Amino acid sequence: MKHKNKKFISRRGILPILGGSLLIPFLGFGNTIINQTPIETDEDYQTLLKPDGSTVKVKTSTLNKSKVVNKKVSNKMFLNWLGKKL
Repeated sequence: MKHKNKKFISRRGILPILGGSLLIPFLGFGNTIINQTPIETDEDYQTLLKPDGSTVKVKTSTLNKSKVVNKKVSNKMFLNWLGKKL
């Protein structure tokens, strides 16, 4: 027996609803956290060289608080620190 008063959604009726719901993230209705966080400038960071030759960004305030081990480094000492022998 079929009920004439109730409307049933067929499988073909569900597909457009399902497809439409998958498009919601692309429409931009959501509230993104990325837009709410302040973007820090590059002036607050300084790029330094690590012994393996890669670079790393370090906060300037951390550099100001750090202790200098050797102020005058010769080219030979620097290459030795990098692990490259002459």
